[in-house]
Amino acid sequence: MVKAVIFTDFDGTVTLQDSNDYLTDNYGFGKEARGKIFEGVLDGTTTFRDGFTRMIDSVKTPMPESLDILKKNIELDPGFKETFEWAQANNVPIVVVSSGMAPIIKALLTKLLGADAVEKIDIVANAVDLDSNEKMTVVYRDESGHGHDKSRTIDIYKKEFEAKQPAGESRPTYFYCGDGISDLSAAKECDLLFAKRGKDLVTFCKRQNVPFHEFDSFKDILANMQEVLAGTKTVTELMEN
Repeated sequence: MVKAVIFTDFDGTVTLQDSNDYLTDNYGFGKEARGKIFEGVLDGTTTFRDGFTRMIDSVKTPMPESLDILKKNIELDPGFKETFEWAQANNVPIVVVSSGMAPIIKALLTKLLGADAVEKIDIVANAVDLDSNEKMTVVYRDESGHGHDKSRTIDIYKKEFEAKQPAGESRPTYFYCGDGISDLSAAKECDLLFAKRGKDLVTFCKRQNVPFHEFDSFKDILANMQEVLAGTKTVTELMEN
């Protein structure tokens, strides 16, 4: 029986740095232009899909070289390995729900966590097309303004998990962990939303009155999840932030 499920963003949540931001800031049109796009997504004047397309289109570095750069510069959140090990020991599935690109996520997770671990994590993200020079173009999962509407993916998984629960058992507790504008479509989909301190998801939640709990690393997330599942704290208590 599954008692809980962890849905999580990848870039800037599982990792300390956002791989797409890193490429854009250093090999694309730069941090200032990216910041204007993010503000446009937050205030509703542009979509994440349009903004992300412009970001990745500005990166001319071939994908193999981009992967080498990212492997040298992107670090794992200091609490994620422990969270993964706890989840494995307690039958808590982890589903990475990302608006980034699956090949990059898999390559980074393989380096940071190991090939065996990656096989135990579901990764749902956008695909990539490469031209003759191996320049990347994003292939989005759906037609939405998000490019990947995370709420749809989470809903599918929730239905699958609940269909497998034994008769009479309560549904799992759903957690979502995120940090940025790509998480806006997922913000209201789970029982407890963890939003990274000082990041755009916190700004969005405050503007939209979406309940959330701030975190600094997965160490915080793990401790809070353990409290909820042990019954020493309720989701409502944690969502008071």
